[in-house]
Amino acid sequence: MTNPPQRRKLTPQEEAKLAHIRANFEQRKRIGDKLSRIQHKIGVYSGKGGVGKTTVAVNLAVTLAQEGGRVALFDCDIDCPNVTRVLRISEPPTRDPGSGVFTPSSRFGVKVMSMAFFQQNEEEATIWRGPMIHNAINQFLTMTEWGELDYLVVDLPPGTSDAPLTVMQTLNLDGFVVVTTPQELAKLDAKRSINMIRKLNLDVIGVVENFTGEIFGRGAGEELAEETGVPFLGRFEMRPEYRNQEKPTVLISDAVADEYHEVAEGVRQRVAALAAAASTSAPNR
Repeated sequence: MTNPPQRRKLTPQEEAKLAHIRANFEQRKRIGDKLSRIQHKIGVYSGKGGVGKTTVAVNLAVTLAQEGGRVALFDCDIDCPNVTRVLRISEPPTRDPGSGVFTPSSRFGVKVMSMAFFQQNEEEATIWRGPMIHNAINQFLTMTEWGELDYLVVDLPPGTSDAPLTVMQTLNLDGFVVVTTPQELAKLDAKRSINMIRKLNLDVIGVVENFTGEIFGRGAGEELAEETGVPFLGRFEMRPEYRNQEKPTVLISDAVADEYHEVAEGVRQRVAALAAAASTSAPNR
C-alpha cells in the first residue's frame, strides 16, 4: 500500500497571501450579512466633483422617503463628506458598547451614515492614502446596522480611482445614477464614469443633468445618454430655491420636487427592468 503524497509546505509569502484571501472573504461575508435586508442599493456617481452629486443623492433619498420608502443614505466620500451639511443633521449615530455596531441617525425620514459624524472639525482636511480610505469604507459597511430598507442611496466620491473602485467592488450595487452638467468637460468625465462602471460589469441606471438653465445651457445629459445607450432620467433646473439651505430643496420647492419625483419613478422602473433581465439571464439551478 503506497503512502499518500505529502503536501508541500507553504512559504511564508504564500501563507500571508492565503490569510489575506481568507480575511477578504470573511469581510465580504460580513458586509453581505449587514446589507442582506436592503432591497435596492443605488449609487449616485460622477467622474467630476462639483456637479451637484451630493445634492442629487440627498434630494433623491428624501424623495424616495417622501413617497413612502424605507430609505438610508451612505456618504462614501471619506475625503470631503457633505451629506450631513446638506441634510442639516448633527446628531451622530448611536453605538452599542458591546458589539460596537452603529445605528444610524435619521433626518427627514432618511437614515444617514457619514464620515462627517466622526470629524472633530469639519473644516479639517482628511489626508488619507487609498488603503486607509478602503479600510474606512469597509468598516462603515461592517459596523452599521441598517435594518430593513427599500433603498440604500450611496453618495460615491468623484473620480475613477481607489475610493469609488472600493465601493463598486464591495457593495454589489443594483446600478448607478450618473450625474452630469451641461458643460462639455462634465459630460466627458461622466462618460468616463460610465465606462468605468461597465468595465467592472456593473449596470448604469441612467443619466441626470444638473444645473440646467440659461447660464450653462442644456442637453448634455440627453446627448450622453444617447451616446452611451443608457436611459436619460431627467434634468434639474437651476433655481433660486437652492439658495435656501435650511433643508433639502425637494421639501421647499414644488417644482424641484416634481423633477425628483419624475427621476425617482425612472429609477424604480429601470431597477425593476435590470432585476428582471438579470433573473432571465441567470443560469437555471
